[in-house]
Amino acid sequence: MATCKVCNDPLFLSLDPEDSGDEGQAETVPDDLLLPCSCHFHWACLMDQASSIMTNLNCPSCNTHLPTSSSSSSSSSAAQNLSIPTLYTNEGGPQPNLDILPLLREEAFLSSHPEARPARAMHTMVSEGDITGILSLLADMDSDSEIDITAAKLLLWTDPLNGGKSALHVAVESNQEEVFWLLLWLGSSLSSENFPGAVVQTAGAMGLSRLDEVPREEDVRFVKDEAGRTPADYCVQMGRAPWSAFVEGGLFN
Repeated sequence: MATCKVCNDPLFLSLDPEDSGDEGQAETVPDDLLLPCSCHFHWACLMDQASSIMTNLNCPSCNTHLPTSSSSSSSSSAAQNLSIPTLYTNEGGPQPNLDILPLLREEAFLSSHPEARPARAMHTMVSEGDITGILSLLADMDSDSEIDITAAKLLLWTDPLNGGKSALHVAVESNQEEVFWLLLWLGSSLSSENFPGAVVQTAGAMGLSRLDEVPREEDVRFVKDEAGRTPADYCVQMGRAPWSAFVEGGLFN
C-alpha cells in the first residue's frame, strides 16, 4: 500500500467520531495526492513543502522536475503555461488533471508573507459580497496584535497573485455594489453627501465611523493594479449601470 512520502502514513484522514456520526469508531476518508512522478502525498503534507518546491519545481521526495508545458513557443510564454497535473482522491472521489502549481505558488507566497492571509481572505469576501465577514475581519485586524497589518492597510492591499488588484478593484469586477459603497465609506475621502441615503443609514446603524481626512495616496479610489488601472478604469470597463454612472457622476474625482 502506498504511503505519504513526507510522513509515511497511509493515504487516509481520520474523521472525528462526532463528525462521522459514529461515536464508537473513527471513520477514514481518502487523502491521496499523486504527482506526475508517481509519488504520493497527503494534501497538507505536500502544501507544507510548497516553499521548497517553488524554488526548483521538483518533487520533494524523488527530485523529479514536475511541470509540463502547454506551449512550444518562446521560453517566456512557455513558463507562463506551466502546470503540474495531478490526481487527487478525497472523500468526493478522484479529481484527475488537477493543476496544483497555482496552489503551491499561493501557499509559498503566504508562507513568506503571513500578513497576506487575512488580506486574501478579505478579497474573497469582497468577491462574494460578504459584508458581515469583511467588517468582522477588519475589526480583528485592529484588535489582534499578532497580525502585522492594520485595517487601513488591508483596504489598500494589492494582491500580487491576482494582478495587483485591491479590494475595490475586486468589488467592481465582481459586481458587488454594496461592498463597493462600504469600501468607499471606510477608505476614501468621498464626501458623505455622495453616498446613497440607504448606505449612510446602514453605516450609521452599524456604527461605522469615517476618517476625518484621507490623503489621496491612502484613498482606496486611487489604488492602481499592476497594469496601472484604478477602480474607475474597472468601472468604465464594466460598461454598464451602475458602474459607468459612478465615473460619470464624479465619484472618482
